Formats: sequence, C-alpha cells, structure tokens
Amino acid sequence: MPVDYEINAHKYWNDFYKIHENGFFKDRHWLFTEFPELAPSQNQNPLIGLLVENKSEIPQSGSCEDGPRLRIEEQHKCSLNSLSHETQMPPVEENVTKKLSQLEICADEFPGSSATYRILEVGCGVGNTVFPILQTNNDPGLFVYCCDFSPTAIELVQTNSEYDPSRCFAFVHDLCDEDKSYPVPTDSLDIIVLIFVLSAIVPDKMQKAIDRLSRLLKPGGMMLLRDYGRYDMAQLRFKKGQCLSGNFYVRGDGTRVYFFTQDELDTLFTTAGLEKVQNLVDRRLQVNRGKQLTMYRVWIQCKYRKPLLSNAS
Repeated sequence: MPVDYEINAHKYWNDFYKIHENGFFKDRHWLFTEFPELAPSQNQNPLIGLLVENKSEIPQSGSCEDGPRLRIEEQHKCSLNSLSHETQMPPVEENVTKKLSQLEICADEFPGSSATYRILEVGCGVGNTVFPILQTNNDPGLFVYCCDFSPTAIELVQTNSEYDPSRCFAFVHDLCDEDKSYPVPTDSLDIIVLIFVLSAIVPDKMQKAIDRLSRLLKPGGMMLLRDYGRYDMAQLRFKKGQCLSGNFYVRGDGTRVYFFTQDELDTLFTTAGLEKVQNLVDRRLQVNRGKQLTMYRVWIQCKYRKPLLSNAS
C-alpha cells in the first residue's frame, strides 16, 4: 500500500487541487514577518553583507557583488573566452573571478537571467506564497520561480490574474526526480522557499532533494523552511492504520505528511553543505470559536545559508 501512495502521489495531489482549486489555502501574508528576506528592502544580493565581512580575502577593487556589474564582467569574460587568442586577465580580476567562480552564468539564457534577485518556491501549490511576494515586492530586479508536483496547481497559478511572466516563471517539477533538472543554473538563486512541502515526500528521498536544491543557491544564498513539527495536532489526530512509517502518515485523500524534529532538519541542511542561521520550534494554541476547538500546533522554522567561500579557498 505505501508503494501505491508513492507511485500515484502526483494523482493524489492533482485530485486535491482539482477539488479545492484556490480555495483551500489562504495567502501567506505572514511571510514577511517570519521571512523578511522576501521583503522589498531585502532585495539586494545577499553577498554584499557577507563580502564586507570577508573583504580581507577579496580585493575591494573587484566589487562585483553588485548584480549589474557582475553581469557586465561575466559577459566580458565570456567574450574573451570566445576569442581564438588568449588574453591574460589582470591579477586582481582573476583572483576575484576565481573566488566567485560559482556565480558565473555565462551566455546561457534562462527565465529571469537578467534579474538581480531570484527567489524559487518549491511546492508552490496555487501561489499562496508567490502572489503575496509579487504583490508586495515591486523591485524591478526581482524574479520569482515557482514549481509544483501537480500540473493542475501550476495551471491555476498561470491562469491567475496576478501571474506576470515577465516577473515569474511557474513550472511542473517533481522534487524527488533526480533525472529532471531545474530551469536555472547552479549557483544562481538568492532564496529558496520550502513551506509545508518537504514533509510531503518520502523521508529517504529528502536528503538528495535538499542536496540538489543547495547547488542552485548562490554562495551566501539562503534556504527558508517552515514545516510540521513532531507531535503537532495533525499528527496526534491520525487514526490507527494511517501511519506508513515512523512519523510519516497518509491522509484520507492519499496525500502524505511527515512530522520533523529540529535535529532531523539540521542534519538535512548541514549535510547539504549549508550553515545554520535559524532553527526554531513555533508552538501555538489556536482556538476555533465556531467549532469550539482548541488546537495545539507545532511548526519548525529554519533558515540555512550557503557558505560564501568554500573552506578550501
């Protein structure tokens, strides 16, 4: 039976969105309180602050952490490489280019390639995170990518009146598919958002999924997560027979959910080479006065950053 839920996972989520469309989840306007990195004032390359901290390692004369300058420098480097004769770079520029080699996205065109600040939301559903970002953040350098397992969900995003292809690119993607690449180069994203999505996949596939996402982050880029914590009310309400494996359950509609501990998430992110910025438990008592229900919620919120420079450099 667990195999069926894995093989037909896309069907269960597609059915979920066909039934609920965009009426199940509410837009997450709390995003900017919990994750100010998504707010307009944060739309600068996260390398700026980190490079200041590491300025003893990177010469100031190569201040290519600024988006537009970096693109010009990269285009210049690409054009040099295309010449039949070799041209020596000045030592300072060569040093900076070597230090920030992960940022090179030469000539390849991809959606949002001219943007200076790129956000990817994985498991976007019908856009309850993406659209608040696009509505709130009017930075012309911003580009938002969003993907979901369900073609139905992506169709609902693309047909939403707020969807603007010049600022957003929605695509179908299976987080667990190792053979399918993302439509962006490695080291190109400033922020990756995972909100109640990692818990929906089989636990033994989580590490590889995070590893692949980590490679997409720029040095200094951040992965933001909010998901279900161990002993959340939703876990305690599952009935006998709904547990597929340790802390991994199937709902009545066939979709699945895992309930994390802080240590489990820390291991996933640090194994992928990221550094902890935040890892906290958010416990809340919710009261539904209409149904006379008191609900004890447990969520975990994480922020993990990709190191600016490798330890070897």
